Amino acid sequence: MYKILEKEILNDAVQKMVIEAPFVARKCEPGQFIILRVAENGERIPLTIMDYDREKQSVSIVYQVLGYTTQLLAEKEVGDTLLDFVGPLGKAAPIKNHKRVLGIGGGVGSAPLYPQLKKLASMGTEVDVILGGRDKDLVILKDEFKDICKNVYYATNDGSLGHQGFVTDVLKQLLDQGEEYDEVIAIGPLIMMKAVVDITKPLNIPTGVSLNPVMIDGTGMCGGCRVTVGGETKFACVDGPDFDGLLVDFDQAMDRQAHFVEEEKHACRLDGANNG
Repeated sequence: MYKILEKEILNDAVQKMVIEAPFVARKCEPGQFIILRVAENGERIPLTIMDYDREKQSVSIVYQVLGYTTQLLAEKEVGDTLLDFVGPLGKAAPIKNHKRVLGIGGGVGSAPLYPQLKKLASMGTEVDVILGGRDKDLVILKDEFKDICKNVYYATNDGSLGHQGFVTDVLKQLLDQGEEYDEVIAIGPLIMMKAVVDITKPLNIPTGVSLNPVMIDGTGMCGGCRVTVGGETKFACVDGPDFDGLLVDFDQAMDRQAHFVEEEKHACRLDGANNG
């Protein structure tokens, strides 16, 4: 059993938990993920590690309350336990000690972005970040990023925080102003990461992305996270989830992600409960 040490409501749809997981905390690195199960006979879900503390033997996760399992998870409180918390899984993100890096986080994608920028900052890299969401309440981890980044920029669809528009608008503004970055790391919805790459690729700016949004099983057996990177077939969960964004076939990935949208709207059942 894995004890819940802390719980924080980030907004109406997103929560953060700190889990006591000594073996995971001992070995995990930015970019890796865990698979958890709330209870016996429950669904296994992969979640990217948001942070970790080796001394406290804890791992932090951020999750969006959408399906049956995340609803069960959201009902847990500090002191409660999870049945399974397996990891670290996947490959660690390729952290390079650049002089200056720009992170771009969209929605809950800011959670897996945070540990990468935190590690870069600890290595002496100057880090800026652009955080985006539909409105100010959906922009998460603002204080955490302020602690590690030199400049924090915001973009919201409704203009309630920062620039009214998209994170790519801010990216264009920074580059047009002459800001130079050795690398851009973008994590968020596939369409957001594709839009970032559409800007950085013509300028030959190395761009890392995380394909955790397409992960399902987390072991490579389901084939749901199959992607094409540099003309080769890869699986986000075992070969990634972080890849060179300039080589990812985003059009194919988005097409595959939308292929079973109608089927996913139909409910399935776990222990007699709706898992819609």
